[in-house]
Amino acid sequence: MIRYTLITILLVLAAFVVQQFLPALTGLHNARILLVQLVFLCAAVTVGTPTMLLLAFLGGFLWDAQCTLGPAGGDPEIYSHPVEALHFGYSIVLFGAMGFLMQGIQPLFRQGKWQFSALLSGIAIFLYLAAEYALITFIRGGFMMSHATVMQMCFSALLTMLFSPLVFWLLFHIANWCQHTIRFDGIKRRNRKRYT
Repeated sequence: MIRYTLITILLVLAAFVVQQFLPALTGLHNARILLVQLVFLCAAVTVGTPTMLLLAFLGGFLWDAQCTLGPAGGDPEIYSHPVEALHFGYSIVLFGAMGFLMQGIQPLFRQGKWQFSALLSGIAIFLYLAAEYALITFIRGGFMMSHATVMQMCFSALLTMLFSPLVFWLLFHIANWCQHTIRFDGIKRRNRKRYT
């Protein structure tokens, strides 16, 4: 369990490094693959609530740290919309909310229905982007939702969701390597009923 937790923490940290090299796709309204959020979401459904909260704190803290470094909320080539008006720590709350959303579908995941978790990861990414945009516009004092912004959110969520099976595959292999059981409670209950 501890080894699997440490490796998921390292995966989130590695996702931050790789995220810096993923470009925005200009043909799809500057949509981005949000690898950090995806790795967090996929890991959140495979661990317990305390570990998920630790990952949410780590992911949100580092996300805010990289967005507030340097002038205007970070490197202007990477972050075209500065978020300097938001207070440090808002991402921790958003990561935690996404994590609890994934934890809610964990019983289905434990029954082996990881496809629902993959679909929910796309929905969670969209909700994360919408909440972040709502916070930014609320703090700046004017709410304007353009068609391009909605399309950017939709394409970012869809592109990110398409990579979730790969992340789940990686997490299953890591769990096997660590001899950590991602419990399938429904199967265990059925087996207990057979033997009693």
